[in-house]
Amino acid sequence: MTAKQGFSVILANPRGFCAGVDRAIDIVERALQRFGPPIYVRHEVVHNRFVVENLRRQGAVFVDELDQVPSGSTVIFSAHGVSLAVREEAEQRGLHVFDATCPLVTKVHTEVSRLHGAGYEIVMIGHRGHPEVEGTLGQVGDRIHLVETPDDVGRLEVCCPDRLAYVTQTTLSVDDARRVIEALRARYPAVQGPRKDDICYATQNRQDAVKTLTRDTDLVIVVGSPSSSNSNRLREVAANRNIEAYMVDRATDLRPEWLAGKRAVGVTAGASAPAVLVQEVVERLRELGATEVRDMEGIAEKVVFPLPKALLTS
Repeated sequence: MTAKQGFSVILANPRGFCAGVDRAIDIVERALQRFGPPIYVRHEVVHNRFVVENLRRQGAVFVDELDQVPSGSTVIFSAHGVSLAVREEAEQRGLHVFDATCPLVTKVHTEVSRLHGAGYEIVMIGHRGHPEVEGTLGQVGDRIHLVETPDDVGRLEVCCPDRLAYVTQTTLSVDDARRVIEALRARYPAVQGPRKDDICYATQNRQDAVKTLTRDTDLVIVVGSPSSSNSNRLREVAANRNIEAYMVDRATDLRPEWLAGKRAVGVTAGASAPAVLVQEVVERLRELGATEVRDMEGIAEKVVFPLPKALLTS
């Protein structure tokens, strides 16, 4: 079955890989080239099935915990970061570590440690169970609370409301985070925020691009895996603006009935989704009746994060 009517496709800009994801994948590939397989990776290095399977074929072994890594082996920490306890365990077991933590996540870790050392109680805004959140909470042993919604703020019990600060997960919805922050400030007027917004530039740019995309489209397709927080947020951004929106891992997930009666389809991709998957989706949309494909104007991202020095030498 194919869609009969013609429709246009507008590609969000920016979309797809961010500097942190590029760096994380590059670290795994360079480690494989330099040391040979197996290279162990704690958790998915980035949340995308295609990327993970491609690295697995090259010899990467993904594990949930460090006790699955043989002593003395090379292990890579994912882009989402890890707790201090994980770092200490790796050191105790003599593991050769390369840290693929996104530098913007590391910034949040540093801020949490600084605030805690200065005697602050800390509120972390984020999604329970997400690896980034677990890693950030694990930077300190106490005086840190997790909230997900404004309602959670109403249930907070803090010891020192005059010495309270907040940080956020880097891949949150900008709008959702703002609502939680407003609730925090309403209940705790003295609460301090980060010197610079914790939500990363790529997350914000992609969400802003989807908002622009929804002005001229009646359907938005987000390329990204179900485990990807920032990809899920992109779908939510479109849906919250009353635009029909779906997330697909691969082009084969597209359903022709979504396109019935549509005049313009927007396509974007989460920060962990490679360009090849976007191209697959575009080609499938052409098969289903797309008559025009064009890029939306947008921000040109030029951010590059350095690799570990040990992987730069030949």
